[in-house]
Amino acid sequence: MKARRKLTLLLLATALTSCGDEASNTSDPVSASASANNTIAAGNAGGGAASQSASADSGAVTRNASPSPVTEAIPPAASQVKTITVASSLYFPWALAFLPDGRMLVSERDGQMRYVTNTGSVSAPLSGLPAVAFVGQGGLLDVVLSPNFVQDRQIFFSFSEPVAGGLARTAVARAELGETSVSNVTVIFRQSSASAEGLHFGSRLAFGGDGNLFVTLGERNDRDRAQELNNHLGKVIRIRPDGSVPSDNPYVGVAGAMPEIYSLGHRSPQGAAIRPQTGQLWVSEHGPMGGDEINMMSSGKNYGWPVITYGREYGSGAAIGEGTSKPGIEPPRYHWLPTSIAPSGLAFYTSDLVPGWKGSVFLGALAGKSLVRLSLSGDTVTAEERLLTELNERIRDVRMGPDGALYLLTDGAAGSLLKVVVD
Repeated sequence: MKARRKLTLLLLATALTSCGDEASNTSDPVSASASANNTIAAGNAGGGAASQSASADSGAVTRNASPSPVTEAIPPAASQVKTITVASSLYFPWALAFLPDGRMLVSERDGQMRYVTNTGSVSAPLSGLPAVAFVGQGGLLDVVLSPNFVQDRQIFFSFSEPVAGGLARTAVARAELGETSVSNVTVIFRQSSASAEGLHFGSRLAFGGDGNLFVTLGERNDRDRAQELNNHLGKVIRIRPDGSVPSDNPYVGVAGAMPEIYSLGHRSPQGAAIRPQTGQLWVSEHGPMGGDEINMMSSGKNYGWPVITYGREYGSGAAIGEGTSKPGIEPPRYHWLPTSIAPSGLAFYTSDLVPGWKGSVFLGALAGKSLVRLSLSGDTVTAEERLLTELNERIRDVRMGPDGALYLLTDGAAGSLLKVVVD
């Protein structure tokens, strides 16, 4: 642990200066200002967008003919929402998975994976994991259980895989989980391009109801390639658990296109979850200066980056691309302006534990240092609430536990696993 701590100042400096949408201290206005203007978007081809003020003294939200939110129960006041620390001293924790035996599995970005019990006991690192490129935003990233975990004991994890010459690419592997190690590690996917950039690896994993695996992939700061079908940069892909390509993927058989591609036009998607009511994948992604988005994914659709975006260039504030809408490009369900919250981690709340939250979607905010709750009516975002701002913590992951509570990972060299409770 001492050796790891010696690296902290250097690595933390690298992470904080590598990209404004990930950093909490940059020259870019990425903090969640109380006066920031957010926009509620109808999110369909004919739908308009309505402006919502996030000012504390603004009680009105203007929107286009929105029906009542799905959740009719009154949500708790922000002052009632607290956290209990389950475990601390985690080193850049990135993802959390719940095991059937009540323990949790936590990935740490420097390449470690550990068990954590609900009483806060943290195991030694599991052996057998592959080497990772722990640089910039890279490292050991997401981890999810196999849909058949009880039978096969398999986990799936994403990581920045080192490549000769100081390059790295996003990869996905599966392995069998043991008590002190993982075994039979098999890399089932490698991004087509490697880069020396330490930016925009993605990468969240989500299993669809058909057993296929979605993987979100950043564009590695090579923005124009997010619009090209001959690479995996800035894409969401869909693969089988063995890495093969489902025959109904939208670009199977299309000349020059990567068959794994499910959607294109993404910048740095770090949140992904299947909405239980519909089985549809939702993804959150980082914009540059402003322009963070949450999108509802559909096969073969283009989500715009960098042609269409609400974000602006760092420093100059200049517009990017062709504007904020264009025929044939999917608009976001919701986006943030003028400042970025840097969303990471995404979870739909289906529990009866807090009735007023049922049907909401929760996101962690890194630059915004809060837990963000979005109310939904159908597929439309109707309101935003920011919780736990008093923690002043970068929230990396959000998951709903088997007990119906939300669990969070805070980012950094002294990260924590927190349980959300309501007084």
